Amino acid sequence: MALAAAVVLGAVFLAAGVLKLSAVAQWQSQAAGLGVPRSVASVVPYIEMVVGALLLVQLQRSVMAWVAAAVLVAFTAVLARQLQRGLRPPCACFGSLSARPIGAGTLVRNGVLLAVALVAALA
Repeated sequence: MALAAAVVLGAVFLAAGVLKLSAVAQWQSQAAGLGVPRSVASVVPYIEMVVGALLLVQLQRSVMAWVAAAVLVAFTAVLARQLQRGLRPPCACFGSLSARPIGAGTLVRNGVLLAVALVAALA
């Protein structure tokens, strides 16, 4: 179960990072709309790709799953803060594939991914 969870989570993180870099100007703009400083936004895709790749090859699976969980908590906090303010900017979570405004579904998706991360970390 932990192996499958790590592979799924790794694929999601790797895809998210690659898709952000494939539309980097859009990612930077939408990240700014979410209130993410440019210096942080510029490294997010690389963190996602490294964590994703390490999860896929099962290198330090538990540690990387905890890192992924921490990243997901941070992402979710940023999204929840915007929703609490009544703002619904686009997420850009998956580059140009996710240009829709954030909403409750975005938080649910992150919650599911966080659960997957915990399975990968704890099992």
